[in-house]
Amino acid sequence: MKDETVMKDDLMERVEKALDNIRPYLETDGGDVRILEISNNVVKLELLGACGNCPMSTMTLQAGVEESIKRSVPEIVAVEAINITHPNDPNAKLPDNLMS
Repeated sequence: MKDETVMKDDLMERVEKALDNIRPYLETDGGDVRILEISNNVVKLELLGACGNCPMSTMTLQAGVEESIKRSVPEIVAVEAINITHPNDPNAKLPDNLMS
């Protein structure tokens, strides 16, 4: 059981490092991301700040966050966000710096 905990901690640390590589880009638009859990090599995230209600969040997750994690931690098979905003959501709002 101890080995399993060490492996999970290592996996969590490696995923956090991968996220640290993309965080500056998310923060530029007023967003961030937080790991909720890693189970069966699937990372579950919460999009924070502007990322949480941006219509581009699906693209950000797939092309940015997921790509960064999978490149750095190849055993991760999927990345899911619990709060993706779909482009046609009437409450979706682009970050101010993308409005001009």
